[in-house]
Amino acid sequence: MSAKSRIPSFLLPAVSAILAYGLAYLVSNLFFSVTIFPHGIARDLPFVLFFSYLLFFLSRNIWTFMVLQWLMIAILYIGNAAKLAFFGGPMVPDDIYALRSLLLILNGWQLLLVAGSLAILVGLLLFNFHFKRRRAWLALGLILALGLSLTLSPRPIVAALDKHVGNSVWDQRANYVHKGATLYSIQEITRFFKDLEQTPNREKAVGAASALLARSFTHAASPAQRPRNVYVILLESFWDPLLLKDIQFNQDPLGPAFRKLWQDSGHSTIMSPVFGGYTANAEFESLCGFPVVHDDVKFERRMINAAPCLPTILEENDFDTVVSHPNIPAFWNRINAYRRMGFKTYWSIKDFNLDDMNYKFLSDASLYRQVVKKSAQREKPQKAVFNYIVTYFGHWDGSKIYPRNEESRPQVIHCINECKTPEIESYANAVHYKAKELMEFLDDLRISDPDALIVAFGDHLPFLGGNFQGYVEAGTLTSARGKFTPEMFLTYVSTPLIVINGKRGPVGLGHLPLYQLPARILELLGISPPTIMSYAGSVSGAGVRPLWGVHFINSATDKVELCTETEESPTCKASTAWLDQLLTVGIDIFQGKQYSLPVSDESSDLAKVTTMIGEKDTEQLVR
Repeated sequence: MSAKSRIPSFLLPAVSAILAYGLAYLVSNLFFSVTIFPHGIARDLPFVLFFSYLLFFLSRNIWTFMVLQWLMIAILYIGNAAKLAFFGGPMVPDDIYALRSLLLILNGWQLLLVAGSLAILVGLLLFNFHFKRRRAWLALGLILALGLSLTLSPRPIVAALDKHVGNSVWDQRANYVHKGATLYSIQEITRFFKDLEQTPNREKAVGAASALLARSFTHAASPAQRPRNVYVILLESFWDPLLLKDIQFNQDPLGPAFRKLWQDSGHSTIMSPVFGGYTANAEFESLCGFPVVHDDVKFERRMINAAPCLPTILEENDFDTVVSHPNIPAFWNRINAYRRMGFKTYWSIKDFNLDDMNYKFLSDASLYRQVVKKSAQREKPQKAVFNYIVTYFGHWDGSKIYPRNEESRPQVIHCINECKTPEIESYANAVHYKAKELMEFLDDLRISDPDALIVAFGDHLPFLGGNFQGYVEAGTLTSARGKFTPEMFLTYVSTPLIVINGKRGPVGLGHLPLYQLPARILELLGISPPTIMSYAGSVSGAGVRPLWGVHFINSATDKVELCTETEESPTCKASTAWLDQLLTVGIDIFQGKQYSLPVSDESSDLAKVTTMIGEKDTEQLVR
């Protein structure tokens, strides 16, 4: 090392690591309320010291080593604490795939902080190392050996770590605070390589498909009918603030018009796969009919095949297919994902006149107006259109809390008693205008296009402060997912659902897992199976909602049963087996060889499947 130090060089990595660890721990605790338990520190700190010495041996001088060490500890510990506070779970290897999208939405000091930290980290890693000493080569060799062990033989390493330090698939926060960031990251990186999905072979895919179809629960489809326009509206962060039980507002944020329409719809809800973000996963379920179960974005790496999702099916039935979202087109890999789903037209931010903005978000009113105008200007406007509209206003923003144009959308909703969480009042005003502008659009649409099938739903609950702060203040949720009651899990995923079946008016669909929505849309249009939507039909009609590491069953009687990896009840065993088969077919269709695609050719795998399940079930499937 070229610089001098009063601390003996062999002690410097340890002293520096302890100081950086302590500071990161303090920031995590004070700013994000994330506290690693003492036994977690005891497990974790030796790994921090070990990697600090490896980095020390590889570094050119003391100062660059210390910058690298402190930066890596800050990213690892403060970054995990921030994600835990905002999304309820720590960082996982799949977050690398979402990094590009994160950088696209950040601006100002946030972008500078994240991008700058990563640039400095990469720069120092590339230019700091030297190999003039034997210990540097030994350190590099040890790092390479460890890396190869994690990637080539992950299974025994994961088994040993799970045995000695434990693992709860459904409570990742508990994993983190009981292990610390470094040990947790090692365990999850190794698990990532162990769990890299292997696409099923023909026998496994067809076997899972046959079991699903044999037990599927189907609804009677409407009679065959001429194509009519379909509007599916995904409402960003749309939820009912009155469910914040201990919060009183001066008026109903959703307004009487929406409340009446929702009542006429039987207070239907969808159960979303996500909370507070990751809208693309809600899109995938609502368009492709399969559940998302991982803490990553499905569009990024788990949808590599073109597949007959709802847009493809409707296009084959003589619809134009258009998706509209006034955001950057590459965000969440939407360009490729929409194309693979079958959309023929994608209108993104560059295709809209940004004439009515709430900070950087186009208003819903302007989006609706422009979609209708652009639809009328299509090459064949007389052709039925599937308009899939993803709203953007109402999105939480790191620099502004649920921003609105204060001149055109002033604050009208107030907490009667002061709300400690600022997001509550800000969100209530944002959702007030979302509901108002939606109702104005629906009123116009039902006059101009009375036969249209209209579906509107919220993609996920809003973010109301770190560690569910606003929900905790309102007595709605607890501060950690691991402490949720089964009923809290139902609240955690449920958002309003409106379905208007043309002149027949509102339709009640109950409490519906989002991945079952596209099949219900096809039924209302009179488009019969077989489609890939057939696979997710529930055996009994009960709603099975999988999340990362856990699922729950919401029965027709509103009884909620939670199923974790340790639950052994008969219903949980049955639903777990059903989900395993559904996920197998999903991997085959979206990532594999597509043996289970339902097609009309008698020599196809669907024909083989339906032969296997028998004449009676085949008739039920195709009627």
